[in-house]
Amino acid sequence: MAIWIIRAGGHGQFEQKFIEDKRVYVTWDGLRRNLAELEERSDLLSILGEIYPDAKRKRLYHWLGQIWPFAHEIKKGDLVVLPLKTQRSIYIGEVTGDYHFEPNGPNPFYHWRSVKWIGESIPRSHFGQDLLYTFGAFMTICRVRRNNAEARIMAMRDNGWRPEKLALAKPTAIAEEAEEEAEERDLEELARDQIAQLIAAKFKGHGLARLVEEILKAQGYTTYRSPEGPDGGIDILAGAGPLGFGSPQLCIQVKSQDAPVGREAIDQLMGAMKKVQAKEALFVSWSGFKTNVYREAAPSFFSVRLWTQKELLQQLFEHYDQLDEDVRAELPLKHIWTVAAQEEE
Repeated sequence: MAIWIIRAGGHGQFEQKFIEDKRVYVTWDGLRRNLAELEERSDLLSILGEIYPDAKRKRLYHWLGQIWPFAHEIKKGDLVVLPLKTQRSIYIGEVTGDYHFEPNGPNPFYHWRSVKWIGESIPRSHFGQDLLYTFGAFMTICRVRRNNAEARIMAMRDNGWRPEKLALAKPTAIAEEAEEEAEERDLEELARDQIAQLIAAKFKGHGLARLVEEILKAQGYTTYRSPEGPDGGIDILAGAGPLGFGSPQLCIQVKSQDAPVGREAIDQLMGAMKKVQAKEALFVSWSGFKTNVYREAAPSFFSVRLWTQKELLQQLFEHYDQLDEDVRAELPLKHIWTVAAQEEE
């Protein structure tokens, strides 16, 4: 059994199609050739040169190394890692079918394999930092070979996808792998992974509600946070302005659990809104949301907002300088600039 990373578009634009179709695709535009009919890698290289005449030779070889395995090396029973960009989580799938070529597309979905999703919206923080480093390669399709990934992911599967560990990566492990493999990594994503693991360690359980409250205060809200324990579906109440009487007035639920939240929890929050006569609500789920939440999100668009780790980190970074000194001491962060690497297909 092998493990493969397969991404759903440079910006995650194909994620829902991958998930709902229960398939993984090759997403190169215009690649309308049956890859199964090609006997040699050089045949595919020639085709890539014809379809993408402006691409440099080095890039064509880079694409060749990703596209060829999809048709000729992936096998039934292999596992697929799908890192999401729309939220900070990962899907794990088991390959259940052979390579298929769909000549009628639509573009770019000519090439696919069927998968069974066995791990849904697993938070990135559940994986060890060394695995996340491997998952951060700037490649659309690649095989995971290091860090005993196969055995570790299977162990997580047997454990219900609960966290493997929360310790930060050992610098030596990353340095050794960087020397062995020249493929560039998404350093911004790796930094976010480390910050997320630090938050998970420092703001456990109801502590995450405290962090969300501090971010809301930095945004100008006046807040009330429920004491730890049964909260009737409300963790925080927040109103705009110095007294909290301004608009919007929010009813907020914060979940720090390991599993993604389903639609029923959103419905419960909407019921709690009525009790406090709030017109808007915010649901913060550290482990993200199940697919059915996004599929049914339109009717509540003007009343409910959803924050995953992705949105929570965005708001944290935006308002970090306005946070309480004690919170910044618990969560010491430093803003740096670096050259942005170009993401390859």
